[in-house]
Amino acid sequence: MEYFSTRGQDEKVSAAEAIIRGLAPDGGLYVPDHFPRITESDIDRMRSLDYRGRAEIIMRLFLDDFSAGEIESLCGHAYSSNFDCPDIAPTRFVDENTAYLELWHGPTSAFKDMALQMLPRLLTASLKKRGVSLGVCILVATSGDTGKAALEGFADVPGTRIMVFYPRDGVSDVQRLQMVTQRGENVGVCAVEGNFDDAQTGVKAIFSDRALAGRLREKGWFLSSANSINWGRLLPQIAYYFSCYCDMMNAGVISAGGEMNFCVPTGNFGNILAGWIAKRMGLPVKRFICASNENNVLTDFINTGVYDKRRDFHLTSSPSMDILVSSNLERLLYFITKDAGKTAAWMRSLSGEGRYFVGNDVLREIQADFAAGYCSDAEVQAEIARVWSENGYLIDTHTAVASAVLGAYRKQSGDMIPAAVVSTASPYKFCASVLNALGETADAPGHELISRLESATGTAAPAPLAKLAGKPERFKDCIAPENMTSAVEKFLS
Repeated sequence: MEYFSTRGQDEKVSAAEAIIRGLAPDGGLYVPDHFPRITESDIDRMRSLDYRGRAEIIMRLFLDDFSAGEIESLCGHAYSSNFDCPDIAPTRFVDENTAYLELWHGPTSAFKDMALQMLPRLLTASLKKRGVSLGVCILVATSGDTGKAALEGFADVPGTRIMVFYPRDGVSDVQRLQMVTQRGENVGVCAVEGNFDDAQTGVKAIFSDRALAGRLREKGWFLSSANSINWGRLLPQIAYYFSCYCDMMNAGVISAGGEMNFCVPTGNFGNILAGWIAKRMGLPVKRFICASNENNVLTDFINTGVYDKRRDFHLTSSPSMDILVSSNLERLLYFITKDAGKTAAWMRSLSGEGRYFVGNDVLREIQADFAAGYCSDAEVQAEIARVWSENGYLIDTHTAVASAVLGAYRKQSGDMIPAAVVSTASPYKFCASVLNALGETADAPGHELISRLESATGTAAPAPLAKLAGKPERFKDCIAPENMTSAVEKFLS
């Protein structure tokens, strides 16, 4: 299988090369030249496997320049005792046709671990396979969870360094503490004045700076990405959609070939895109419900075909979704149109004019697979309280967005087939919001609220979060977006 840019097919590269580069030289995102097929019999065989076995099957299809033994080793090390649940990504049922796919049992208590425990291993294996002698510096713009998960995955990995930028006022207190207390001699963390889109735009500009790339190469470094713009980040996420379907079958909720829905809290569009790729491979999914918070640019796009980032930006209680430029949407547009020229033109229009319209034909294709909705912070609070009161099940703010949107979708459409809410973070990462939703006080720093939430609910915080209290803060810098390039050069000097 070969990979090429969403903005042109002039150069085709191997999976290893695409993973090493992260972003294509023309600014596009790498995509595979086809989607491999998974049959009903393949899914039936996956049912009896653990999560590692299921992930191996999916990743092997896209990594044909890696041996079966290499992929088995990668999956075995990525998904092991570093997760606090032996099922890795368990499916929890709250009624006969509603489940929550828990993706937050890894070392940073967020779904990004599902990919970022794999990516460092995949990247270092790719570097070795391609004979690259330069060191690689991973650049990350984060809205909260990707940063910590990437830091944890790359900490002290030989031949690598990692620099994470986060919006100063756009992450929760626990998320910030997780990043600024990160261990490792090869890590750097820096706050950015502005929002996530400012940080993400800055990182993309750094990747496109050829003069900078030349200077860094002279110092023995090249840049790559751990954001979902990197195919090596997106690929491992496909596996958990297949895994959840197998769990639904094993529970007797659906039969072989039966359809289900997924409702996904969505910001940068990578998580939900991985599910859509699974459907294109053969997973029987009827609809992906794209759930947004008050930054509802994706809701408007899926309903109208117009992507318009020229709108007010809202800081919400679900900060990992506080995004107005959803980078992975570019991949969906290419997959649907198979037209790199159109895709590149839409991206230029977004950059220059702040909007684009994909046309009615493309919109119809998108709406065949996607529905969309959004909810307010007040509705998030009500949903956390409802799910706890009715089911004794505790969810975080991002999961609550999807849970509330699923309820609204079902009520409006009458579509009551089995569905999974993709649960993307532990409620203990957003203690203040969860406590407030439950009618408790939240008048203390984030690390102190962890024990308060434990007492209020009788649940236990994940061990990595419970240990945050008292950790020294290593990183305190805050810079303007225009100074990000110099920060990277200083970091690698």
